[in-house]
Amino acid sequence: MLRFKILISGIIIFNLFNPVRLNGQGGTRDTVARRDLAIGVFIDCDRCDENYIREEIPYVNYVRDVREAQVYILETGENTGSGGRKYTFTFVGQMEFEGRNDTLVYHSRPDDSRDITRIWRTQMLKMGLMSYVARTPLYEEVVISPTAQIVEQEVTDRWNNWVFELDAEPNFEGEESYKELELRSSVSAVKITHDWKLEFDFDHRFSRTKYTYDDTLYTNDKSYKGLDILAVKSLGEHWSAGLRTNVVSSTFNNTRFGVDVLPSVEYNIFPYSRSTHRQFRILYGIGSSFNIYNDTTIYSKIEETLFLNQVQLAYQVQEKWGSINISLEGSNYLHDFSKNRLELNGFINIRILKGLSLRLRGGVARINDQLSLAKGELTEADILLQLQELETSYNIDGEIGLTYTFGSIYNNIVNPRFGNGRRWF
Repeated sequence: MLRFKILISGIIIFNLFNPVRLNGQGGTRDTVARRDLAIGVFIDCDRCDENYIREEIPYVNYVRDVREAQVYILETGENTGSGGRKYTFTFVGQMEFEGRNDTLVYHSRPDDSRDITRIWRTQMLKMGLMSYVARTPLYEEVVISPTAQIVEQEVTDRWNNWVFELDAEPNFEGEESYKELELRSSVSAVKITHDWKLEFDFDHRFSRTKYTYDDTLYTNDKSYKGLDILAVKSLGEHWSAGLRTNVVSSTFNNTRFGVDVLPSVEYNIFPYSRSTHRQFRILYGIGSSFNIYNDTTIYSKIEETLFLNQVQLAYQVQEKWGSINISLEGSNYLHDFSKNRLELNGFINIRILKGLSLRLRGGVARINDQLSLAKGELTEADILLQLQELETSYNIDGEIGLTYTFGSIYNNIVNPRFGNGRRWF
């Protein structure tokens, strides 16, 4: 990742002194920091270490309802071209802090450990909270000090924004009458700038299953190889144009060799610069698909060239009341419009009342485009071990969750003994 200016040793450290100051120790005044004088904070974040945040920032009250908070904090994240993450922190003042808002941004590196990332994510929370804490009696409990003199340094990027990743993952599971070996590997190359997005992803999966039944040993293999190529050109704050290509070989899908080429155009109703908070993207692509099959299909084809088009709609929003992620995708083959597929997927999290939240996640697909299904009867092993794709007209999955929390809003104590609830870590 190309960085023209880097600030070295510019870390700001916040130290919390003893909350009870007697005889002038630790400050110029004798102050007793009362918990009810601390500001109420609601942090809306994904996979953040809440215990660590409470330990590092003990001079605020963590409330469960956004309406009880004097400061609402929304953390959103996006992948960066280097393989790291861009975290955006939006601070919204409420009640007496109405109108006092701020936005901070932190970029993690791809080689940062989870500890380094959580330190800096928490550091950004500390920095953003200072303008609110400074207006409460607890301002005397926080000291801000730089670690060293700030130095500027020029940095050049010999990789020209390219990021490469190699991954290998062997898995083994076995018992007396059943054994399974799975090998997974992948290679990716990504270059992301404001003008271009280039992605090359190769994925290989192989599994071998052995099981014994009636003193007979059965061995079954399943393999997949796929290369995904994406090239996108930015055309302003709302438009993008690109080319998506997929090359695949899959025993499960009865495909010896397949390649899809789909030129596409996308329009985002909201500016791309606001993507961490709100998106409504509409994508249309039209192209061709060439396939060579392992076995003759149910349509008596061993190879064929097809033309298809695709429409995708994606809506994402993150606000104080919750978040919504919904996508709708439709596609069909141009030689026969009855060969089509329609998929709807979504995740919704809504805060209904004080302490009451509703979660909805689900997906449904109407499937009429399984042109690669192999002709003939499937064996029992093909069905039970999912070695071959089965004919179906739909797919559906989902879940619903309702959470209600009540009790003290001033308990900031962390106690990790015997794990966290039912978890040991």
